[in-house]
Amino acid sequence: MEDDKEKRVQQFLELNRKSTRGRLKIYIGMSAGVGKTYRMLQEAHALLKSGINIKIGYIETHGRMETQALIEGLPVIPRREIFYKGKRLDELDVQAILLLHPQVVIIDELAHSNIPGSKNEKRWQDVLDVLDAGIDVITAINIQHIESINEDVKEITGVEVRERIPDKMLQLADEVVNIDLTADELITRLKEGKIYDHSKVQQALQNFFQPDKILQLRELALKEVAGQVERKVDYQITAKQTAFRHDRFLACISSNHEIAQRIIRKTARLASYYNSQWYVLYVQTASEGDDKISLAAQRHLINNFKNATELGAELIRKQAENVAKVIVETAIEKGITTVCIGKPHLNLFQIILRSGVFNQLLKALSENSIDIIILS
Repeated sequence: MEDDKEKRVQQFLELNRKSTRGRLKIYIGMSAGVGKTYRMLQEAHALLKSGINIKIGYIETHGRMETQALIEGLPVIPRREIFYKGKRLDELDVQAILLLHPQVVIIDELAHSNIPGSKNEKRWQDVLDVLDAGIDVITAINIQHIESINEDVKEITGVEVRERIPDKMLQLADEVVNIDLTADELITRLKEGKIYDHSKVQQALQNFFQPDKILQLRELALKEVAGQVERKVDYQITAKQTAFRHDRFLACISSNHEIAQRIIRKTARLASYYNSQWYVLYVQTASEGDDKISLAAQRHLINNFKNATELGAELIRKQAENVAKVIVETAIEKGITTVCIGKPHLNLFQIILRSGVFNQLLKALSENSIDIIILS
């Protein structure tokens, strides 16, 4: 059931751009406090003034007075109240949005995890329901919530962000806008109490809000948005050229957890960059049978499968002894342009001695004009 939900983003991408589907606009920022919500509310006022039927589905002001003031005069859809573990919590009311059916709805906090028992596990899945109903959505996300960038953000900040969205949501977007501030401007806003309460400012300055970290996150955000714009231009131009062969990637993994994880993440980034479909292939040989590998290895393998589907891949599982043959057959069947594999764990002399299978793979891929990338 969860796999079906994760595949919905890919299904949206494969559909033609029909007038019945809502348009998606995503504001991206390098961190909290850059002004994403503020900008969305400014846009809402401009649309309302132009006679557009726009509603506020969900806005999180974080107690910022400037942002709170902008809500005045905008039509707000009341949130759905839920009691969970003895507490009253507020959630986005998707059904109310669908019933009212505005032309445009503002839905903040795209990476939010819904309360257990909700129809959808994640808010980005709620947004897909709204788009599917023909309603335009304007939303916002911080760069650290993008799935395939998560590891990069963790290296920069030392913090693992658990609420994430699949990269395919960005590819689905009709427009992606970066809200940018310099490190000095962001830190000034923080010190003035415009991001967090004054009691939290000093701790934030010692942790996340350090100039070097902000600079690196800013670079990630700028690159991501620039890449999305470039890919959309390329895709829209080449989509009109029927002879053009769109890139498709095939990530080949084994039960080696760490290597498989790296291959999946790096292939996801490549697929995102080229706005492409991609697949993960796992060939189970006799040496990787359920009775031959540990339970821990099996759990890691299942987690890698889940991670791949969350990142937007289509999972392919096969049983065979001739792995190279299966890779080539799958690549031809799926129209793959690039095969991604891990670096062989052998020294150069061993590679030369045992290169028969590898050479067979290279020859077959070359004959079919398929590139191969060896990922470290």
